[in-house]
Amino acid sequence: MKKIGILGGMSPESTIIYYRELNAGARAALGPLESADCLIASMNFGDIQRMQKAGDWEGAGALLSRAAKGLQDAGADFVLLATNTMHKCADAIEAAIRVPYLHIADATGMKLRSDGRTRPLLLGTAYTMEQDFYKGRLKQTHGLEVVIPDEDDRARIHRIIFDELVNGIIKDDSRAAYLDIVTRHAAAGADSVILGCTEIGMLLNDTNSPLPVYDTALIHCEVALEMALT
Repeated sequence: MKKIGILGGMSPESTIIYYRELNAGARAALGPLESADCLIASMNFGDIQRMQKAGDWEGAGALLSRAAKGLQDAGADFVLLATNTMHKCADAIEAAIRVPYLHIADATGMKLRSDGRTRPLLLGTAYTMEQDFYKGRLKQTHGLEVVIPDEDDRARIHRIIFDELVNGIIKDDSRAAYLDIVTRHAAAGADSVILGCTEIGMLLNDTNSPLPVYDTALIHCEVALEMALT
């Protein structure tokens, strides 16, 4: 098994999902006593969020690049970043390491295309929904017609992520708000929904969503495990 290097802590709730899913996948593939061979660099999310708010993406990229290189030097065979928003720094991270870097948007885009989806609704932080580093990659590399919510819905989605989900807080009214947004976009022609923040799966999944759900954290883990076992 290849050693998986995980840049985590953004938020810890997200990294818990990655660790749980990678180990569950290893058990399913190899046997009940097996687990994934992982290295985790857990960042201080407070530092990362302050850089986000200040627009210091260069500083954030340098911080994450050093951590990625540390994972590589510690023996990681490839590296993944257990968050969507900080993929804004993906180019800097990839340039800093020699081992492969598994981009979450590519893992998700390939899954959508293989399922015949073309018009996904993208939910995530305001950075992910509004800036081009993520939805632009889905459009240009994978040919997807990405839909984003309107300004009021984007603000609501973003607030729930940062005030609640990254702190492990799950509220029924927040789930209802997300479901309302998804339902309206389903009626307007979206054919799927991308959970473009790795914590949104705490609220939405295939059992409650009116659209097929593409949970980026779970997809990322699935592809990472395939790489590790190849």
